[in-house]
Amino acid sequence: MGTLMAHLTQSDDEAAAQREELSLEEAGPVGDVTGWMLRRLHGNRRGCVLIGVCGGVAFTAAFLLALAVLSGRGLCSQRAGLEQPGGGATRPADGGAELYLGELREMMRRLLQDEDLLSTVSRVSRADHPPGSSEGTVLASEVLGRFRKLQMDHTWTESLDAMLQVPDRSFPSSLHLVDSAGRVFEQIPLNPSDYCPYSATGNYTGGVVYAHYGRPEDFNWLRSVGVLAAGHLVVMRVGGGVSFAEKVWLAERNGGGGALIYPDPADLPQDPRRLGLNAHTAVSEHVHLGSGDPFTPGFPSFNLSRFPPIPSSGLPLIPALPITATVAAKLLSQLSGPPCPPSWRGRLPYVRCVLGPDFGSGRRVRLSVQNLMTPVLLNNIFSSLEGREPDQYVILGAQRDSLGPGAVKSGVGTAILLELARTFSTMVKNGFSPRRSLLFVSWDAGDFGNVGATEWLEVYLSMLHLKAVAYFSLDQAIMGDDHLSASTSPLLVDLLDAAIRQVEHPKHAGQTIYSQAERDGGSWRIMKPLYLNSGAYSFTAFAGVPAMELRFTEDRAYPFLNTPLDTVPRLQEVLGGRLGVTGRSLAELVGEMVLRLVHDHILPLRITSYAQTVLQLSAQLNKHSAELQSRGVSPQWLFSARGDYSRAAETLQRAIDYSDLHDPNTARFYNTRIMKVEYYFLSQYVSAMETPFRHVIHGRGNHTLSALTEHLTLLTSDPGRFDENRFRRQLALFTWTLQGAANALNGDVWSIRHTHSYTHTKR
Repeated sequence: MGTLMAHLTQSDDEAAAQREELSLEEAGPVGDVTGWMLRRLHGNRRGCVLIGVCGGVAFTAAFLLALAVLSGRGLCSQRAGLEQPGGGATRPADGGAELYLGELREMMRRLLQDEDLLSTVSRVSRADHPPGSSEGTVLASEVLGRFRKLQMDHTWTESLDAMLQVPDRSFPSSLHLVDSAGRVFEQIPLNPSDYCPYSATGNYTGGVVYAHYGRPEDFNWLRSVGVLAAGHLVVMRVGGGVSFAEKVWLAERNGGGGALIYPDPADLPQDPRRLGLNAHTAVSEHVHLGSGDPFTPGFPSFNLSRFPPIPSSGLPLIPALPITATVAAKLLSQLSGPPCPPSWRGRLPYVRCVLGPDFGSGRRVRLSVQNLMTPVLLNNIFSSLEGREPDQYVILGAQRDSLGPGAVKSGVGTAILLELARTFSTMVKNGFSPRRSLLFVSWDAGDFGNVGATEWLEVYLSMLHLKAVAYFSLDQAIMGDDHLSASTSPLLVDLLDAAIRQVEHPKHAGQTIYSQAERDGGSWRIMKPLYLNSGAYSFTAFAGVPAMELRFTEDRAYPFLNTPLDTVPRLQEVLGGRLGVTGRSLAELVGEMVLRLVHDHILPLRITSYAQTVLQLSAQLNKHSAELQSRGVSPQWLFSARGDYSRAAETLQRAIDYSDLHDPNTARFYNTRIMKVEYYFLSQYVSAMETPFRHVIHGRGNHTLSALTEHLTLLTSDPGRFDENRFRRQLALFTWTLQGAANALNGDVWSIRHTHSYTHTKR
């Protein structure tokens, strides 16, 4: 530990000088003088002469003033193209506050470099670097050193203790075929380093059920044909839009005794000659249905010796193990039972797709998972540039650790993070004075469920909704160069839409990302909802901060993610040697959005976006209104809350549109309200410890829109399972959160007028 702390000494660079924003005083009397001259025009010919003389003088003065201003701008623009040697984020004397957005955009484009990106990815992914390892410690020290060389306003580290799970080298996990008496018939070879962090430990013996991707609809289909997972091991494929944690949770929920997850050649190419996995490589991923340290859910992970562990409800109760395609083929080829539907058939060789659960000759499978929990000291590394409004932050972050080499997993994100930090610090030296602060963060223990980032959020939760404008996750940002996807809060959609119109596509010279997306079927396809394993998810679902994660992908999946084969040579081969160009394009896209957020007077967030989301729920409720009314449940209260929110958001937007936003007090007043919108959608009626993801739109739990919608569909699909009391509670939790958001947007309590009345309904 002493060596680690020696590498990561906290820096206290207090190099930021006090800055003043220069502004031109408005020439108020000009309008009065002009009016007076025009009134005199018709009454006096001498007035005409006077007007002519005064006009000439005024024109000459204006011309000279404009020439002086433009000359100064030109000088500043020339300086912007020169990267000054040496360190320091020292601002120019004029503060650089008057640079136009277009000038800043061009400055940023000139400063971004392909070479630094490529060299950093290669350095980060030269070896495995899991949290707490010697290689991970050296890498952390190097990232800290890179930040310090930039001489940002502040650079520091924050350490925390967390419980991580690692394989037990003394008693490795195993898989056996046993006969009807329980005697070992055959041991199936496994790689001892393949494991799922946070799996339950122990043994389980049973038959095998093939459950496709392990999605809810897959388990529903199995039940419909009479194949139950209860009492058996569940074999599932990697992918299908479902994380490992969700697969294992659903297997457990359906009675499975253990989970085995494998990469099928139908999903991930497995021909090494054609950029694929080999059949003896497993894909590893954590199985905690949550993020952060699972033994301190909802609160920070510091000084574990003083606080007893409180296991997260998202920890699985059944053992889980990643297996290779070879092992999966050996198991599935011996199954008997009903045939799979055609869409479930994979491409495992010599496997006739059946569902199980029986083996020939009464054989069964015994799974043994032996992992160890161990406390690890983690280190998050921070560097910041202060803005003229320093208490408003735009945050960029990337995972630094990886269980394998991690070229995509951690190398790409770290490289883009450092390149953007270098670019923006140089822009500050060359004349840019950001309105808001920029915070660059290198997170630890991302491979274990964004532990470093989530624990930091838990520490500063009380203040971040007042100060954090937005978060951009750079994790896994480059898996190809064909298509862009963005998992995002709806508040950031307009910002992204504007940015993709400005940035050139990395693969199609002369075309913007927007124009190429339109050719591919519509730019709207870029926008996707936030998902559990995203580096951006906790910021929105837990902390109520608008967040986005961007990614360039190929038409086919990048097969090496979360494997020992995630290396720079393979990534370069996927990209045709264009890693630097693609990384620069992604960095420019993020930089474009960051520029808008730190430059504009008013934050460019779409505050009306959630009204449309709730409108879709209203339409579903309308379809079931007759059935709900027959049960004494009226959705009118929710309709009223949605209307209140929609009106409040539109009223606030109109007020912003018609205000003098160059007045700093007015702009700050509105920005403070805009920044809180995402936070308003965190339910105040559930516990952060028991239900950490409190966001009613993006979160997880009984209080969310998705849970309410899923329950509502039972009215037609399975009325016997519809629970009226549970539905009433879900409706109340969601409606009160929405109404609270509407009330908050309205402003002061005396400005709120409830138009709905409260009536007694049957219970």
